[in-house]
Amino acid sequence: MYDYIVIGAGSAGCVLANRLSADPALRVLLLEAGPRDWHPFIHMPAGIAKLVHQRAINWDYWTEPEAALNGRRLWWPRGKVLGGSSSINAMCYLRGHPHDYDEWAANAPGWDWNTVLPWFRHAEDNVRGADEFHGTGGPLAVSDLKYRNPISAAFIEAGQQAGHPHNPDFNGPHQPGFGWYQVTQRDGSRCSAAAAYLTPVRKRPNLTIVTGAQANRVLIENGRATGVVYRAGGKAVAQTAQREVILCGGAINSPQLLMLSGIGPAEELRRHGITVHVDAPGVGSNLQDHLDICTLTRSRSADTYDRINELAAGWNWFVHRRGPGTSNVAEAGGFVRSPLAPDDRADVQFHFVPAQLDDHGRNRLDGNGYTVHACALRPRSRGRLKLASPSAGDKVLIEADYLSDAEGFDLRCMIEAVRLTRDVLSQAALAPWRGDERFPGSDARSDAELAAFVRAKAETIYHPIGTCRMGEDDAAVVDPQLRVRGVDGLRVVDASVMPNLIGGNTNAPTIMMAERTANLVLGGDGRAPSRRRD
Repeated sequence: MYDYIVIGAGSAGCVLANRLSADPALRVLLLEAGPRDWHPFIHMPAGIAKLVHQRAINWDYWTEPEAALNGRRLWWPRGKVLGGSSSINAMCYLRGHPHDYDEWAANAPGWDWNTVLPWFRHAEDNVRGADEFHGTGGPLAVSDLKYRNPISAAFIEAGQQAGHPHNPDFNGPHQPGFGWYQVTQRDGSRCSAAAAYLTPVRKRPNLTIVTGAQANRVLIENGRATGVVYRAGGKAVAQTAQREVILCGGAINSPQLLMLSGIGPAEELRRHGITVHVDAPGVGSNLQDHLDICTLTRSRSADTYDRINELAAGWNWFVHRRGPGTSNVAEAGGFVRSPLAPDDRADVQFHFVPAQLDDHGRNRLDGNGYTVHACALRPRSRGRLKLASPSAGDKVLIEADYLSDAEGFDLRCMIEAVRLTRDVLSQAALAPWRGDERFPGSDARSDAELAAFVRAKAETIYHPIGTCRMGEDDAAVVDPQLRVRGVDGLRVVDASVMPNLIGGNTNAPTIMMAERTANLVLGGDGRAPSRRRD
């Protein structure tokens, strides 16, 4: 018997396994459906370009046909490996805007900015040192890039020429502007949640890590979660949890497991022959994601990463931990407040890639070029997840419903994002590299033409959230301490509990949430311990 069973060794699960097992009197079981994080491309940052082809470490999800995107099914990669998506992402360390968290706290007390900022600092080991916004001594290494492409530097300069400020720290006092991303790396290697939180504690005798373990359902007896049934090595295994079962499967897997366990929309569960323990219509609803549109420009020089000498870059990284192998590829970026922004927060984010990136990098294009990702940060459209069957081995149906808001606001935001991108790309700083615009093409100018481009080419930028929303209202799936309503001894701790998207990447907020929730699980008050500032 274990005290705690943590299901999913992604960003949140690694944090909880570490923090809960720090007490040698507690026995912790961590289950991960994927393998160990042994693959070298996980640890070499630039290996992200190769990870799109590694199906063994990817859940390889696809949406249902998206009506507003020409009926296309969009690919949703999610990490299926120790570290979860933190082992396959672009390592950008972003927190969003302070008001994002104050909005959470309006219906989920304890998640306001003043409360969560110390938890961000608590997790962090920032190479720039500790201050009001950053911490040192935490497990998660946050670093400046060791290698920077010259076109990325020109993009930052172009942003300033377009009238936007330079921003040396997107996680500092102000978010808007253009600058370099800090990354979750240590000494030129990826610092995934597994590297940060699991590797240092793997040998704890009270921590058991099982990979290749597909959770089938949570065991529920008399209104309480008592354990889990999972499949590993071709056999079904049942394990009990004396204190809590904690789901950390992410925005897709956690709601699926709740529904398979009898917690979800009653009619949906009965349709699949699943016994209903809790009628929770909110499970699987409120799905949100950042939709992304890429503008591609041909380059007149070979400074891009399109035709880089991969053997030389790999050797330089393996031997010296330096050179382009240390790049996260999405080196620079920016945050801009568009004319459509409803408040004073930036509502468009850019990721600049000094290479041609089409279809997540799976479609390799001829020649050289560079790409600007642009996403609208606070979409109004909402989607949902549905069970395809009562089997954990069958993937859920993902209905993202992009651009489905009744007012058409999300589509207008995406069009505006393309226009803002073009304005930056037209500046003098990029003149030495600038060739023809490949996508959408210089002929696409009107709103209708740009809308057609968005519908034909927009993709996810990998930030699904919201399908087990937290809150104090009766429709929330979990309460502000992330306890599942209607079942004792069961929590969900991952991006699925976020009520709304934050203005940025979602990995760092997920780690923060797990740090704070570990404190709550262990009887704390949710306040981060103080740490001396340098």
